[in-house]
Amino acid sequence: WDETHFGKMGSYYINRTFFFDVHPPLGKMLIGLAGYLSGYDGTFPFQKPGDRYEQHNYVGMRAFCAFLGSCLVPFAYLTVLELSKSLPAALLTAFILIFDTGCITLSQYILLDPILMFFLMGAVLSMVKCNSCADRPFSASWWFWLSLTGVNLAGAMGVKFVGLFVVLLVGLNTIYDLWDLLGNLSLSLVMFGKHLMARVLCLILLPLALYTAMFAVHFTVLNKSGPGDGFFSSAFQSQLIGNNLHNVSIPEHLAYGSVVTMKNLRMAGGYLHSHWHLYPEGIGARQQQVTAYLHKDLNNLWIIKKHDSDTADLSDPSSPVDFVRHGDIIRLEHKETSRNLHSHQHEAPLTRKHFQVTGYGINGTGDSNDFWRIEVVGRKAGKLIKVLRSQVRLTHVATGCILGSSGKTLPKWGWEQVEVTCTPYLKETPNSLWNFEDHINPKLPNISLDVLKPSFAEILLESHMVMIRRNSGLKPKDNEVTSKPWHWPINYQGLRFSGVNETDYRVYLLGNPVIWWLNLVTIGLYVLMAVSTAVTLKRGIQLTSELKELSRVVLRGGGQIMLGWLLHYLPFFMMGRVLYFHHYFPAMLFSSMLTGITWDTLLKFCAGFLSPSTTARKVYGGGFLALVLLIMYSFYLFHPLSYGMIGPMASDPSSPMAGLRWMDSWEF
Repeated sequence: WDETHFGKMGSYYINRTFFFDVHPPLGKMLIGLAGYLSGYDGTFPFQKPGDRYEQHNYVGMRAFCAFLGSCLVPFAYLTVLELSKSLPAALLTAFILIFDTGCITLSQYILLDPILMFFLMGAVLSMVKCNSCADRPFSASWWFWLSLTGVNLAGAMGVKFVGLFVVLLVGLNTIYDLWDLLGNLSLSLVMFGKHLMARVLCLILLPLALYTAMFAVHFTVLNKSGPGDGFFSSAFQSQLIGNNLHNVSIPEHLAYGSVVTMKNLRMAGGYLHSHWHLYPEGIGARQQQVTAYLHKDLNNLWIIKKHDSDTADLSDPSSPVDFVRHGDIIRLEHKETSRNLHSHQHEAPLTRKHFQVTGYGINGTGDSNDFWRIEVVGRKAGKLIKVLRSQVRLTHVATGCILGSSGKTLPKWGWEQVEVTCTPYLKETPNSLWNFEDHINPKLPNISLDVLKPSFAEILLESHMVMIRRNSGLKPKDNEVTSKPWHWPINYQGLRFSGVNETDYRVYLLGNPVIWWLNLVTIGLYVLMAVSTAVTLKRGIQLTSELKELSRVVLRGGGQIMLGWLLHYLPFFMMGRVLYFHHYFPAMLFSSMLTGITWDTLLKFCAGFLSPSTTARKVYGGGFLALVLLIMYSFYLFHPLSYGMIGPMASDPSSPMAGLRWMDSWEF
């Protein structure tokens, strides 16, 4: 499954080949480093799940992810132990994570999820440990845990943007602590200022510095041209070894007869592109498609011609050079298909009230709807147009609309390329601005592109804009299994990691049903317990010291974990991008810790009503043992999901998994 992405990206780092991904780089860099240190040479193609690794040394990358996934157990154990001061609660949490089939499956492959969850749980543990040092501020241990919290926050954000959720959790905890300190009248304002500055240093400046350093390493290592070039600006591409813009000289000013590519200035806007395929029936005029394409391609090439006459052959040395100027009316002929860039008042495929853009005509002969006025932003009429540096817009002469890239992804008939439209709205945005990138004209002198080198700050900003826009634009592919957030806590539907048929070796991502349903019940129980505890305390009802301690654990310790679960789960309901089952696993870690704390408290509360103490201990121990045995037995039943199945599907009575398909939506 996702090894085809992240294993391949690890290979890119080893080969120093530039690529683009919607996530920050730390996770992939660590995978690449693990492969490099374990002897992997970066040559496996990672084409599809089920391909054999043969002689390629992949074990180091999987072992690295498995080690980080294994660390979740002691991290969760220590976090619950610190919050609850209860060894059984911590042990129950550890048992839950050890015997969850979903956590095992997710941790044993070359994926970002175990790396993300490692830093996430590291941040939570460090935060809790730092809170326990509150009575010893500015001690060595206090500084250590506060600094480690910042390091882990940078790590979580550096793997995936959802690391922002744990940043919010730590931020809310910090605000609560500072508010508490501000209300402490025995604390001077100078001392409060020191507390504030320490947190700014360790929880803001340190993570930002580390996060920025990750990108500095990322761009330094990936210095060769690769599949990610087209997502970035021409100026950025000129730095990549092997890119057609690297260390090259091209003609500076645009001339008629030049062969060019045009890149949209919207982040990840793509190159103006056409191909032989036509728009389907019912989608405007049935003419040749014009799109924006994010990769280098021969179909991105266009010839600039005068609107009222053909242009002299470039191979004819006697023909004079005629430069294109601001305000000229031009015609763009697609080099591969000899059709003109064309627009008319048919509606665009996806964007309402925009006009369709097509390729029209035969061998450059079309009609007046092929004419465009070329204008440079901030220039006067008659000025020459510079390649790469001039920002131009193309205004359709007949309709007055402006050529632009909407940023919307076309369906399968448009090869999932980006929609190009002609917008009648004349507001100037990056969507409607272009620059000329490639420029071929043997009659013109060349200039060096070294002057285009962007600063690191510009590269950092550009990379984030591209990642965010591409991430929000992710949509499910045909026949792809996606899920909705409400599916996740109830373990409604798993995810095929490898294999589909009876003859395949099948791995299926699904949580241990007993654990996941126990976690779901626990969330409801915790809310009831927290509300009843809060009401009891508000009414001033006297409690024993033991019950007071249990109340503290429920409200303070459990409250932090519950907040973590909410922050890592609820935001997905507001996301427009495609979602998958594995997105819930960070939230699952919090619900598992909450289960350990809540059931330990509940069993102690029930045992507290019994006497003598030996009976209470037996009831408590028996309840704890029953939970652990139930979890282990469920793991025994479902462990083939993680370690692999072959043979008949679960619907077949002869299958070893027969009778275990408790929900029709499970596909194993």
